[in-house]
Amino acid sequence: MSTLANQLVRAEKEEIARAIRTLLGRPLVSLHDDPAAFDLIRKRRQPLTQWFDYFCGWRLVVEPRQGYARLVKVRSEASATRPARRRRTTRAPFDRRRYTLLCLCAAELLTSPVTTIGMLAQRVVQAAGVEPEVPAFDPVKSEERAAFVDALKLLEHYGAVTAMDGTTDAYLADEDAKVLYRVDTTRVIRLLAAPVPPSRIAAAGGGADLAALTAETRYGGDEPTETQRNLWARHSIIRRLLDEPVVYRDGLTPAQSAYAASLTGRQIIRRAAEEAGFVLEERAEGFLLVDSDSTATDARFPDDSSHAKVAALLLLDLLVSAGPVTAARLEAEAADLLRRFPQWAKAYQSDGGGPRLAADALEVLMLFGLARRGGDQVAALPAAARYRVDRGTDFMEDA
Repeated sequence: MSTLANQLVRAEKEEIARAIRTLLGRPLVSLHDDPAAFDLIRKRRQPLTQWFDYFCGWRLVVEPRQGYARLVKVRSEASATRPARRRRTTRAPFDRRRYTLLCLCAAELLTSPVTTIGMLAQRVVQAAGVEPEVPAFDPVKSEERAAFVDALKLLEHYGAVTAMDGTTDAYLADEDAKVLYRVDTTRVIRLLAAPVPPSRIAAAGGGADLAALTAETRYGGDEPTETQRNLWARHSIIRRLLDEPVVYRDGLTPAQSAYAASLTGRQIIRRAAEEAGFVLEERAEGFLLVDSDSTATDARFPDDSSHAKVAALLLLDLLVSAGPVTAARLEAEAADLLRRFPQWAKAYQSDGGGPRLAADALEVLMLFGLARRGGDQVAALPAAARYRVDRGTDFMEDA
């Protein structure tokens, strides 16, 4: 093969790998928001579609005319680690009320390509009124309007609705605010990543509804064949590797452990990592995929973007060096940090600030697979050794 041909093949592989990591970090990529990324995905959509289907069992939808690409990610197990977040100020996670209004808004937006915020609010009032399990929506109340605005702004963020005249935030102060929206009904439908359409599910309530929504018949249900069991093992392990900061062997099912230990399983895991441009770290305790340019991640650690993450890094040193400690010890350490740096973390510089900072820092460590809490004891997990401080040089190992 000529040098030019080699360069072209290498360039194609690099583009596919970059597009895979882009979609993992942002499952909805819009032409309007990122033309370069969308054009790359559009150009390489066939090998990308094949890669996600083979390694993950995920469907990739690319709509060149409508200008977006949607990776329909489905988790093998339910997780609350990636909540929807408010687009205003605090970026706080959605509560139950906001999720409810988000679903009602999405359903009502499918009825018309153009609407106003007042008309949409009235349709949500009517929809909530006929659903016995849904609390009534009262736009007269400011807290209700705030929840409604948060739901709409998230839909705006995803390009499902576009404000053509006025701003959504105006509705916070005035229920008579005038805002005109254009609705992308196809994109609204694409937002829901569920193998089974909700319309096909008989109401069972709570977790039963969630299990029915995420049921994947390709794996054979209660009586899978050997081929289906291997397919589920492959997809479920690679999904976790792509979605979670670290995957520990003791968290795998027996079927997943057997697959990961098999010659075929190890080869496929390594191939998936290589083709996506990751570095696979395989240890006795588990697996970790490293993305050197952080394209595939929506959260970073270490990171000074929040006080909780800074505190988490400092408290992690205690967990690694002192072994399991009590939650009270972490709270005392956090309180000591606040005393030593009175101009830092102003939101925690009040009564009860130490316990709140410790709780938020521990949440960060647990999210990144670096610590585990059992009862009153908090212990570092194996991946925490990556952040060990060398006392001789005061050098912190880079993640």
